[in-house]
Amino acid sequence: MSARTLAIEVLARVAATDAYLNVVLDTALSEAPPTDARDAGLATELVYGTTRRQLTLDHAIAPFSTRKLETLEDKVLAALRIGAYQLFYLRTPVHAAVGDTVQALKDVGLTRASGFVNAILRKLSKLEAIPLPHPEDAVAHLSIRESHPAWLVRRWLAAYGREQTEAILVANNSPAPLTLRVNRSRIERAEMLTRFGDAGLQAHPTRHSSVGIVIPQPGRVQDLDGYDEGLWQVQDEAAQLVGLYAAFPREARIYDACAAPGGKACHLAERNEVVAADLHANKLRKIKAEALRLGVDARITLLAHDATQPLPASAGRFDAALVDAPCSGLGTLRRHPELRYRRQEEDIARLAALQERIFNRAAEAIPPGGLLVWSVCTTEPEEGIQQVKAFLKSHPGWSAEPPAPTAGLSFPSTESWLRTLPGPEGFDGFFAARLRRLY
Repeated sequence: MSARTLAIEVLARVAATDAYLNVVLDTALSEAPPTDARDAGLATELVYGTTRRQLTLDHAIAPFSTRKLETLEDKVLAALRIGAYQLFYLRTPVHAAVGDTVQALKDVGLTRASGFVNAILRKLSKLEAIPLPHPEDAVAHLSIRESHPAWLVRRWLAAYGREQTEAILVANNSPAPLTLRVNRSRIERAEMLTRFGDAGLQAHPTRHSSVGIVIPQPGRVQDLDGYDEGLWQVQDEAAQLVGLYAAFPREARIYDACAAPGGKACHLAERNEVVAADLHANKLRKIKAEALRLGVDARITLLAHDATQPLPASAGRFDAALVDAPCSGLGTLRRHPELRYRRQEEDIARLAALQERIFNRAAEAIPPGGLLVWSVCTTEPEEGIQQVKAFLKSHPGWSAEPPAPTAGLSFPSTESWLRTLPGPEGFDGFFAARLRRLY
């Protein structure tokens, strides 16, 4: 399967199923790997790049289409976007961007649409650049230029101003490097960095996390040194900081209320006993597999549980809780670019209501003197700081308590909170609060 054919298949499947793009792409590459590794790289670039730039590409394509784009078959629209992405962002020669994309459409069984796609791509190839709304209309201009929905751009402009909003948008359209968290129960970061260097990999320590490593061009993750030995786990630096910021005492028994996909549970289980709970049993199986690979499975107990409901007595007593709550995910758009088109503004209030229920239930499990860490991978205050302040207002027996200073560790924070935003530092967007139950 050619890179363009594979890209059409993946994008069409993502559009039809609302599945995560990375999962569909990884599955496709494993089931039908291109014979040339360069084709796998091109397919990945086409899939991610086209998704990141989808609104911009549609803005260019629409004037030349005789049909509304939303009425087109998924594979036809995918081919148009892939061709346009090559023309405007990869600057691929016209014969390849157009001809090879049209051939890929034929290869997926849509020869009847090849003339339609060919005609539009030929017209696009005559444009020097994609025409954009006037910069004075900041929302429309940035929305189309950086391919984010207008409602989200409007929110960020109001919250962060134009300069920081542009930095967030640009960061979301930049490929994320591979970031790992070393498994401290088996190895220290300095030794792992040495091993990567000996293997010929460019690797460097994360700036804020004391356990993170960044590898700009990793290749296939499962082929990296230390994977089979469970010496590290893939995890963004901001997510690593949540586990470090929690600073749970070594003897604490921890309730991880919304544990999937399991990165934070496995991080905590390097030192602590953890009950990793999630609503979906299939997600618990994935946590189990990772815990086994990392060798922390003896310290993780899996629990199928709805976090909005009281914990069963059989779960036992806890000293602390981590609530990495279900959220809009708007802090992770560089890793999951498809989310920006799926989220609606009303989702934020809906999710905040769900989060409040989970927050209150988790607090019930913590005795006086215990800790609760609230975490969300979003940029939106309704899910972060406003959620925590509302909790503290309605629960006078609780107080915000940042962790004690630790040598060699710094947290991007405001007041008592951990806060990261997408931008030049390379973070995902996260918010976390560390709360102590006083009585």
